[in-house]
Amino acid sequence: MQLAAIDKIRISVSQSLPLKRKQQLSQYFTSANIAAFMASLFNFKSEKKIRLLDAGAGIGVLSAAFLDRCISEKLNFNTIELDAFEIDNNLHQHLYNTLIGYRNYVDLTIRIIGSDFIYTAVNWLRGNLFQENKFRKYTYAILNPPYKKIKNNSQYRLKLRYIGIETVNLYSAFTAVALSLLEKKGQLVAIIPRSFCNGPYYRQFRQYILRRSAIRRIHLFHSRNKAFKDDDVLQENIIILLECNGSQDDVLVSTSTDDTFDDLNMFKVPFDRIVSPDDPESFIHIPISNDEDIRDKFVQFRYLLDNIGLTVSTGPVVDFRVKKHLCMVPETDTVPLIYPCHFYNGHVKWPIFDNKKPNAIRVNQDTKKWLYPNGYYCAVRRFSSKEEKRRVVASVVDPHYFNGASMLGFENHLNIIHCNKKGLPCELAYGLAAYLNSEFVDKLFRNFSGHTQVNATDLRSISFPAKDILIKLGKWAIVNKKVMSTEIDRQLMRLIK
Repeated sequence: MQLAAIDKIRISVSQSLPLKRKQQLSQYFTSANIAAFMASLFNFKSEKKIRLLDAGAGIGVLSAAFLDRCISEKLNFNTIELDAFEIDNNLHQHLYNTLIGYRNYVDLTIRIIGSDFIYTAVNWLRGNLFQENKFRKYTYAILNPPYKKIKNNSQYRLKLRYIGIETVNLYSAFTAVALSLLEKKGQLVAIIPRSFCNGPYYRQFRQYILRRSAIRRIHLFHSRNKAFKDDDVLQENIIILLECNGSQDDVLVSTSTDDTFDDLNMFKVPFDRIVSPDDPESFIHIPISNDEDIRDKFVQFRYLLDNIGLTVSTGPVVDFRVKKHLCMVPETDTVPLIYPCHFYNGHVKWPIFDNKKPNAIRVNQDTKKWLYPNGYYCAVRRFSSKEEKRRVVASVVDPHYFNGASMLGFENHLNIIHCNKKGLPCELAYGLAAYLNSEFVDKLFRNFSGHTQVNATDLRSISFPAKDILIKLGKWAIVNKKVMSTEIDRQLMRLIK
């Protein structure tokens, strides 16, 4: 069966599935274009026998793309053994119909396995001799795993811990387990969300795959809504090729706007540009062009916040937990409570009475531990909308806007840069905000983050200029308050020359 015909069936089956069931099982099928591209990434070796794993097979589009490539390129494999895991029994007939025709062209053994992939794989890796479906080490794996959070106390977390895997989502769990099932030099291609590339929640998963494999290829989609457009999925996805126990070398990076791959751009990148050897978080950076490695262009920006004596913390006031202490209108026993909505064009606008958010928090024994002394701070929004052009949005907290208040409350949707929980020098606060609003930082952040959330951990990992440069930039920013981010970049270049 041709991939184009399978793709029509994919769309028809996807549209016929109950929405609640699709969401429960995270059933978002791979398009034929993406499946063919994924299959093209494998570097086939001279082995005569292939053992292929397709975990979360759906109706079999990925396996079909793999088999299509084997047939069209007349690859000289004697036999192909395919294990296709699909937990939804309603899809098994579609899956069988997709695969059975390939037996006319290759010596193909098909096992459709309806049991839970994680449970079954963990039992095999732990040596359970009594389970029904026996595993063999695979030579290749091709995956579009489900995307669903794993609760800390769930059976999945317990099972995964048995084999040394600690992660928070099924997509990373599937990827890590599939990697564990590969033979040495076996290859895995997966289309997964980019969210694992940074942040503390996926640190152990990043370190797991970096210990056990070499990254050979990364493909990035510029568009958030095209990889799974038929299911209206809004997610920044990458396709990654891993080689089990491989020796790490340069990484081939490619980009395209969408799944047509019409504007495919490819370039090689040294691995230390993908993962910095001195980064304890093991962030995975994905440069968007060959000449745009920001860290090399701006070698002067080599300081972390900690190096310049500063700290970043998430705003400690979680409003729904302290609701009884909040006030819409400031009163005598209150101090300002600052939300993201209290900033406009990088500066404070407080109070705001036509907004649903409180403007103040009462000062008492319960709330004092969450308050900061009034002063200059740099505030960074933790969340921005997907439509916004910039990911990092910073503002200056100016104490003069708060009517002589002794303390300030910062709501949880803000990150606050401070010095030992105290304010900053005025020029430094303005310099930090200007720098974080630059095009440079926006590009740097996009190199390692595919989501719109900016965590305190992310800000701790961003490189900054020296403190004296930030202060000079701040003095310039105080005079030039309404400038474009590109003008900030130009001023930075003047200061470091």
